[in-house]
Amino acid sequence: MPFAFKLPDLGEGLTEGEIVKWLVKVGDTLEEGQPFVQVETDKAVIDIPSPRKGVVLNLGAAEGETVQVGAVIIIIGEPGETPEAATKEKREAKRPSVGVVGELEEASEEPERKIPPKTPPAKPIPPPPAKPAPILAVPMVRKLAADLKVDLQTVRGTGPQGRITKEDVLKASKERKTFPKEIPTKEIKETPISDAHGVVERIPLRGLRRTIAQAMVKSKSTIPHAAGIDEADISQLVALKARAKERAARKNIHLTFLPFVMKALVAALQEHPYLNASLDDEKGEIILKKYHNIGVAVDTRDGLMVPVVKNVRAKNIFQLAAELEALSEKARNRTIDLADLKGGTFTITNFGAMGGIFGFPIIHHPEVAILGMGKIYEKPVVVDGKIEVRKVLPLSLSFDHRVVDGAEAVRFMNTVIQLLEDPGLILLEE
Repeated sequence: MPFAFKLPDLGEGLTEGEIVKWLVKVGDTLEEGQPFVQVETDKAVIDIPSPRKGVVLNLGAAEGETVQVGAVIIIIGEPGETPEAATKEKREAKRPSVGVVGELEEASEEPERKIPPKTPPAKPIPPPPAKPAPILAVPMVRKLAADLKVDLQTVRGTGPQGRITKEDVLKASKERKTFPKEIPTKEIKETPISDAHGVVERIPLRGLRRTIAQAMVKSKSTIPHAAGIDEADISQLVALKARAKERAARKNIHLTFLPFVMKALVAALQEHPYLNASLDDEKGEIILKKYHNIGVAVDTRDGLMVPVVKNVRAKNIFQLAAELEALSEKARNRTIDLADLKGGTFTITNFGAMGGIFGFPIIHHPEVAILGMGKIYEKPVVVDGKIEVRKVLPLSLSFDHRVVDGAEAVRFMNTVIQLLEDPGLILLEE
């Protein structure tokens, strides 16, 4: 008997997904657990495994199409069953049922019999215009095309099933077949949108950007933010990192300051556990986390993502550096597993990588604190009565004032600074 598989709930707050690529076609044989489709959510691109063994009878959506959670995306049959059986199963799947999206009410198949009023014959309704074929391109390629002002409708894909690749977009941009600079503005047929003051552009708030917006509103409307700023003299840490750089290169690891900061944070969080916590509003309880999972904000083309490095205390500097690099790359490519975006207890955001010095970062709900790292710069500092030029790291701490008082936040920052200024103490914590 054919089995209609519905798009499952892919994560907290996710209600829809875009079909990026089908990994099978009608008639193919599926094994249980075999990935059969790639779906892009507002957080990542996910391979969905088959729930059972069987034959593909029907694919419920085209590549590039957005489907809702609970919609049938594939029908799997027993060996020997035909696509006609899938048509019947589709009709069955439309009947009222309770699934991942709850029960859907439908009109009765036998409505009340009423005497219809006399009305003139209805005019024939013209068929809707044919929809253009969906563009087969992964989000990274779509973003590249937008950056290069390449119209994907005019690009011929050379990838599997006509998928547009990065090379196709680069070639189209080089040949300048779309949006050439020499076209006068008056020849562009797009009608500009204006408000009362001038021309504007309207961009739909969707995908990852919508998720970020909702998370920021929830954090700021729920958590009374307070903040503190300070600086750490990391001259010794800079020298230690320079000595470790060659060893990291031999391991093919890109070493940054983040792993050292993460180790300092874990040591400080053990001394100040209320900053490694969350608040259960419904039960009125503060939940102190006995594990230390550090999230690190990553700037991607689609928006900010926060991969989480689990069990930081048990990992050394090189292990943390390697894991950070791998998770950051997956986040930028939108291939990161949803499990790697959950379970954080404290977050770091490094706006210093963009040149910022101090900031006021928003707490990653439901955590109670976030540490911002500024740009490392040289500063004259009095050391043993003498003025020396030292390497200084600006630090910004935002914290939930319902859980943490200002005095405790300062004590926490002092512990972090002490560890960063004397990195040998960090190594003793391993």
